[in-house]
Amino acid sequence: MQEKWTAISENLEKTLDPGTFKVWIAPLRAAVREKSLCLFARNAFVADWLKTRMTARLREAAAPVLGVDPQDVEIRIEIEPARNTAPLKTTFARRICLPLPRCEMGRGDQVWRHSFEDFEVGCSNSVAVAAARDVCDNGGTVNTLFVNSASGLGKTHLTHAVGKAISQSPRDIRIAYMTAEDFTRRFVTALRRREVEGFRECFADLEVLLLEDVHFLQGKEKIQEIALTTLKTLQNQGGRVIFTSSFSPRELQEVDGSLVSHFCSGILTCMERPSRDMRRRILMRKAKQFQVILPDDVCDLLASRLRGDVRQLESCLNNLAFKARLLNCGINPQLAMDVLSQYAGTECGADMRTIIRLVCESFGLTERQIGSRSRRHDCVTGRNTAYYLARKHTELSLEEIGATFNRRHSTVIKGITSVEREISRESTEGRRLAGTVRLIERNAGLSATL
Repeated sequence: MQEKWTAISENLEKTLDPGTFKVWIAPLRAAVREKSLCLFARNAFVADWLKTRMTARLREAAAPVLGVDPQDVEIRIEIEPARNTAPLKTTFARRICLPLPRCEMGRGDQVWRHSFEDFEVGCSNSVAVAAARDVCDNGGTVNTLFVNSASGLGKTHLTHAVGKAISQSPRDIRIAYMTAEDFTRRFVTALRRREVEGFRECFADLEVLLLEDVHFLQGKEKIQEIALTTLKTLQNQGGRVIFTSSFSPRELQEVDGSLVSHFCSGILTCMERPSRDMRRRILMRKAKQFQVILPDDVCDLLASRLRGDVRQLESCLNNLAFKARLLNCGINPQLAMDVLSQYAGTECGADMRTIIRLVCESFGLTERQIGSRSRRHDCVTGRNTAYYLARKHTELSLEEIGATFNRRHSTVIKGITSVEREISRESTEGRRLAGTVRLIERNAGLSATL
């Protein structure tokens, strides 16, 4: 029986991409009979995914091994009974989340804001979600996961979901969540206080590390060295790591090759923008969360017109609900059209020259100033904003964006990172910059998705 499943697996491996095979097929147990193949999935999520997406491929892979036509192969997918696990080492005796951004040290289940239950899964993110769930599984096969995507597509939601799932498991696990900027700041503080060994010890017995925005490490050689040492220690003792970034590993040119190798040592996946059907499901889920009655025709209208990220959908729905309350009326297509006029109907519509022109108008700069070597605050912020918008709304590569300003690829990444960081801080400057970006996007006919 095992020999037949091995042969079927080999057939599947030939037709599937390596990531899909490793996440979905490799961990499965199987029972093979004359004309039937029964697979045992670790949980209901995996079982449902296999049933909806892999049944035909499973039949095709099994048919030559079983010696029957594909349509005669019976496929059954069941959930595997829970397995006993060996007790963990005493070093993992505390379920704790450390060090947390903007939080004191504390139990992980007290700080996570998102979960898998409120994460909408579709073709644009299914591999990332499946791999993240696998990281949560004590018997999982994914030890390293690198997720990259544009802003607002769920990277932080996914890492929070992993943290929450692990913290709520019956096992006691030592887990840390932080951004690469937090990691850097804490190391610099430890260096100044001559507490580097104490800093290292904080990570010595971790089982899971969730490290966001690793592109922040670009150009920081000493921090990269410390991060590499930390990751080697963690991975050598069987720990698991999830990295997130706005860029793929190959785009991080000022990151040590050994560190990039660690980023690439597991599953690499990119989360794309949601499809129309997925946008509709997100809107319905958000409406339920906001306790808003969203008619089907309005939901269809919003899903067809809003083609940005989840933040855009949430923003529009919030605006629509607020206006309905203000006018003391129900949500209807006419009201939705009025609100939609504040948002773009397409994802693109401006080239680099249009973006530069609008950025210059917004920051009071000339095109000569924005392309100059000036380090004035308004010039630097204007250039960085142009990098950010070009990356977000055009098909230009980082090298092509940099060439427009006679700048290097690495400078573009640093500029984009600076804008993302400032906006995420929600400071006075960050809110002002976010407002400026939204205004430029609207004037350019782009999807405002902050």
